[in-house]
Amino acid sequence: MRGLLVKLEQASRLDGIGDRLQRAVQGTLRGQRIRDFLHGVWLGHPLHPAMVQLPVGAWMSAAVLDLMPGQRRAAATLIGIGTVSALPAVAAGLNDWAALSREQRRIGLVHAGANTIGLACYAGSLVARRNGRHGLGKALAYLGLSAVSGGAYLGGHLAYSQGAQVSQSISELHRMSEGWHPLGDMASLPQRQLLTREIDDVAVILYRHGDDVTVMLERCPHQSGPLGQGQVQEIDGHDCVVCPWHGSTFRLNGGEVVHGPAANDQVLLPTRVVNGRLEARLP
Repeated sequence: MRGLLVKLEQASRLDGIGDRLQRAVQGTLRGQRIRDFLHGVWLGHPLHPAMVQLPVGAWMSAAVLDLMPGQRRAAATLIGIGTVSALPAVAAGLNDWAALSREQRRIGLVHAGANTIGLACYAGSLVARRNGRHGLGKALAYLGLSAVSGGAYLGGHLAYSQGAQVSQSISELHRMSEGWHPLGDMASLPQRQLLTREIDDVAVILYRHGDDVTVMLERCPHQSGPLGQGQVQEIDGHDCVVCPWHGSTFRLNGGEVVHGPAANDQVLLPTRVVNGRLEARLP
């Protein structure tokens, strides 16, 4: 399996299909609010992994009921619930996939293909059951479960091995030592300008607004973009930093994600001023 995954990651032949699909997804999901909703910005957590729980749970439960006598109607109902609830999960997944790197999109494309096959099998199972062909309906359901299980394995690799839609910045905290770290004199910090400093070789950004100073991890949680090179914009009365790579946007006074593709908030460090010098420490 490891060898197969490496081959998929390096399969440049998938890029032609992937690039066309990416353009189609981005052309369809044009509105920022729609994309943010599907990314899970409002949730503070990627939405797609949460949404797949309902169809997967329904389909697995149906697989158990198909082994029991007298459960045809219940199994068919669960398959219908799973099939219908999979559609919004697909939309959220495609929205996330379109914002990934090329190597991640290759695995994601096969992940989506396996799940599409599974979804088609479950739709065929419903049709067969409605026509009284329950044996065929069960067979298609088990084929569908096999396909989506393979897709789930690839989804796990995409998240846990390739880091798709997980916070890329949180590991920076583990490189910082305990205690308070000096970051410079308060008097030297300009108002409402981004500055980049380092704590134990970990880049952070400083932003002063009045007497309040934000110290935020500099690497974007989406794809490690340099927030220190981003622009500051005022959104809904809050100063926000916009990642120059993919446009993920975070409030500077709280770290909350405002716009995706990032779905995770950015980490802020607690600060204090001692004898006119700004200091920060681990949360």
